[in-house]
Amino acid sequence: MFTVTLLTAPARKTLTPEMAENLRNAWGGSTAIWLSPHEAAEFAMPEMPDNRWQVWEELQKMGVDLVVQSSDGRRKKVLLADMDSTMIREECIDELAEAAGIGDRVKEITARAMNGELNFDDALRERVGLLKGQTNGIIDEVLETRINLMPGGQALVATMRAHSAYAALVSGGFTAFAVPVAAKLGFDEARANTLISKDGKLSGKVGTPILGRDAKVAALNEIIGARGLEASDVLAVGDGANDLGMLGLAGTGVALHAKPLVAAECDIRINHGDLTALLYIQGYSSGEFVVC
Repeated sequence: MFTVTLLTAPARKTLTPEMAENLRNAWGGSTAIWLSPHEAAEFAMPEMPDNRWQVWEELQKMGVDLVVQSSDGRRKKVLLADMDSTMIREECIDELAEAAGIGDRVKEITARAMNGELNFDDALRERVGLLKGQTNGIIDEVLETRINLMPGGQALVATMRAHSAYAALVSGGFTAFAVPVAAKLGFDEARANTLISKDGKLSGKVGTPILGRDAKVAALNEIIGARGLEASDVLAVGDGANDLGMLGLAGTGVALHAKPLVAAECDIRINHGDLTALLYIQGYSSGEFVVC
């Protein structure tokens, strides 16, 4: 069996009963279940539809995300999440660069690296090198004034943890941001890169080994190995090319507002919903959300 989930942005709630019923009828699905009125609905069907992606494209034009997945094992035991542009709205290194007055140079490199056009490790070293000489205080300034949580993140983490899932924030960014962000969102742990400083100033160096694509895969394997779980037990979410390894390995890999190259590689693409979409696709209703 397969489960079809339709969802939209919580702020707009443009999913109508007619949309859900028309698709259910066209695909011969079971009775639709509303997980949240005008925001998320699901129904079951016996086979994967041949025209899934054509329907997906049409629904995208109406501001609706469509997810079709196996009905078995939808509720996951591990959440593995990227940080920048996933659990937070921003790219931390871009915000550091803006505060340092070199935003345009760094943002261009970041965009190309996240879309898979540049080697992640080399691109990170280059961007960190441009920050050499900035005082450590710039980190606190950016963290306090420029970093905003992605909507739905706290509910996602709290709800999954309330159902005994383990939550890990695994970022190609920096521990100076990942640790406080993880604590605020309620993650069990955070892994990221380290900005090296000397005499109160950034040295322009990043600690090694760099946490990139392979390290995210290694983190997934380490976390499930320690708990006697399988990759199929993991829900992973990210937006950049360095996330593709873990997204492909996880039982459920979600491209969230992702770069085009990343979205093209993933069967589950959330472009309109926020992070609560990751609860809906697991079958949680809004009434089951744990709100902090």
